Amino acid sequence: MRRALPNALTMFRILLAAAFFIFLGIGSVRISSGLDHGAIVPLSTRVLLGLTAGIFIVAALTDALDGHLARRWNSVTVFGRIMDPFADKVLVVGAFICLCGPKFQVTYPDGTHEQLTGVAPWMAVTVLARELLVTSIRGWFESRGTDFSASFSGKLKMVVQSATIPTILILLAMTNAAPGPGVRMLIDGLVWFMVAVTLASAIPYITRSVREARHDRGREGHDASGDSP
Repeated sequence: MRRALPNALTMFRILLAAAFFIFLGIGSVRISSGLDHGAIVPLSTRVLLGLTAGIFIVAALTDALDGHLARRWNSVTVFGRIMDPFADKVLVVGAFICLCGPKFQVTYPDGTHEQLTGVAPWMAVTVLARELLVTSIRGWFESRGTDFSASFSGKLKMVVQSATIPTILILLAMTNAAPGPGVRMLIDGLVWFMVAVTLASAIPYITRSVREARHDRGREGHDASGDSP
């Protein structure tokens, strides 16, 4: 039971991620072009945004719970070490890709465009690039027997990202077709803060990898000198 429950929660999170993307992709989520700034978002759109926000929150909670249980019960498995970060990356990176997509873009009568989520494509690319870089670094050093567990900055990054995504969806569900100045500033501030934390969270991994690489070169050089006649 103690070995199975954390892994079951991980698989459940993958199913929740699939449900999140399905509900985010169906229905009238995209706000039709030509609406003015005071237009009301259809009730179906509000319900879908609220539902997807709720699904994401539950998925994020399972992420915190399965890791806690695995460590507490000393039941960390190979399956969990592979699938847990995979589920996290699919959920978070996929969410930001969706949030920068056309479903959340509105065109006003004057021809101007607005990305209601505040997430630009380059921001989604930044999140993806950070995850690929850190995953590659951790994979390389752990394959050599070096423990490269997640740092505090990585955990903080996950918390900020997991809070930003449902907050944006809830704010959009509670506002008109275009958020007012106050909500617009809040959404933009949250997104830019998330990007800053995401970038900063990679620095400890990069500096540690450089330090570990130098240590390995020094050890290899010492071993080589010791073997010379």
